[in-house]
Amino acid sequence: MIDEETGGFSALPERGVPAPRVLDEIAALRAADRPTHGGRLFAYVYDPAVPGLDELTAAAYAASAHVNGLDPTAFPSLLAMENALVGAAARLLGAGPGSTAPDAVGSVTSGGTESLILAVKTARDARPDSTAPRIVVPASGHAAFAKAAHYLRVALDVVPVSPETLRPDPAAVAAAIGPDTVLVACSAPSYAHGVVDPVTQIAAAAEAAGVRCHVDACFGGWTLPYLRRLGAPVPAFDFAVPGVTSISVDLHKYAYAPKGVSVLLHRDPALRAPQYFAYADWPGYTMINPTIASTRSGGPIAAAYATLRHLGDDGYLRLAARTREAVAALADAVRGVDGLRLMAEPESTVVCFTVTDPGLDLFVLVDELTVRGWHTQPQLTYAGLPASVHLTVTAAVAPRVAEFGPDLADAVGAARAAGPVALPPELVALAGSLAPDALTPELVAGLAAGLGLGGGEGDGAAAGSPVPERMAPVNALLNAAPPALRERLLVEFVGLLQRPSWA
Repeated sequence: MIDEETGGFSALPERGVPAPRVLDEIAALRAADRPTHGGRLFAYVYDPAVPGLDELTAAAYAASAHVNGLDPTAFPSLLAMENALVGAAARLLGAGPGSTAPDAVGSVTSGGTESLILAVKTARDARPDSTAPRIVVPASGHAAFAKAAHYLRVALDVVPVSPETLRPDPAAVAAAIGPDTVLVACSAPSYAHGVVDPVTQIAAAAEAAGVRCHVDACFGGWTLPYLRRLGAPVPAFDFAVPGVTSISVDLHKYAYAPKGVSVLLHRDPALRAPQYFAYADWPGYTMINPTIASTRSGGPIAAAYATLRHLGDDGYLRLAARTREAVAALADAVRGVDGLRLMAEPESTVVCFTVTDPGLDLFVLVDELTVRGWHTQPQLTYAGLPASVHLTVTAAVAPRVAEFGPDLADAVGAARAAGPVALPPELVALAGSLAPDALTPELVAGLAAGLGLGGGEGDGAAAGSPVPERMAPVNALLNAAPPALRERLLVEFVGLLQRPSWA
């Protein structure tokens, strides 16, 4: 956005800009984003396609945007809404009066990553006797567990998953538990492939070892109970399972609340107690926080409360039924195209597929789907698992699902005609042998320029965008690199994109 007075884009112009113009500027910037509504984006956002819901949540957000969650005694409205959200999540996940977890408690967080970090922090702090705490996590566990381990200086013991079932072996999980293990994790379902881990067996192994067990249901915790009510064979995964001590569920996913709201639940108050941080040894106010953040806007919490109240239990059941139908239709579309294979039969709200034809480049296929208006999420090869395409399916997809099959077949044909990405052999060799520490800013800048990253106009990028329109060469290079080099390359690439505007 060009500022007429400064000649460039500036968040702090010399003189203030009228409100309508500011909103026009934001709308113009948003025009370059992926579509958040319309059922063609299969990642990042969750759209129920419920008329009027956006307006309701925007109004609720605005009504509480300036309320501060730092002190619940100062703003009891926010405390009441948080307690209501926690209660709704707990009941949905097998806790509350009359259940096997009648004393369950919880906290509202900013998202799944914060919930998982807090779950690890709570388990670590509950074991002050352990000088070298460790957590056991399946390879399919969300990357936020690794982030938590990194931030909290907890060792990460990764258990491989079967290439056939995409699940960890419970015996292998049990074998990984040691004297310093403070937490065992599992997923319901895993994000990458949408399959539910063997929670009952894993929780039993953790309980037998006297270790906490966290179920990461951030992705599916709000849909699996409804899918079960619709007749889907959903395995036990919640507080009804003995040994499950905590569960996380995101409300900004399939509860369809705006970003960012998650709930972290514990089976009882004693288990939650180490989650809190309190500090009084300074001259200011005594700090007491249940979450990582101190100051928290009430906007997201009020928006989530409004969403749950408006949709209701019956509304979520209808949305789950609509989503289930869309998942089945998308899976049928994949099965109907030669050269594609489902990574797993859909168990939740994910369709994940890979290619079986050597002449069909999965990353070119992803680009061809993007050209046709379908925004999917490519996943790179890992430990014997092939690269795949991930589709997070929401209720908004249902009205568009009939269009996907023909477009998928057409995209596959175009990808075959285009052929696989041909990276220079020396670049492939470099990606396979280069140590992450050997990357220099000059080398990364050269790679980025060659791949069309950070080039603004030209280099295949959309006008004004530092990202190329076709990402297949970038994904092919990352796919050729081992995970440690991928991480470093992505850090450097994103660092090139995230630079201050000095206008």
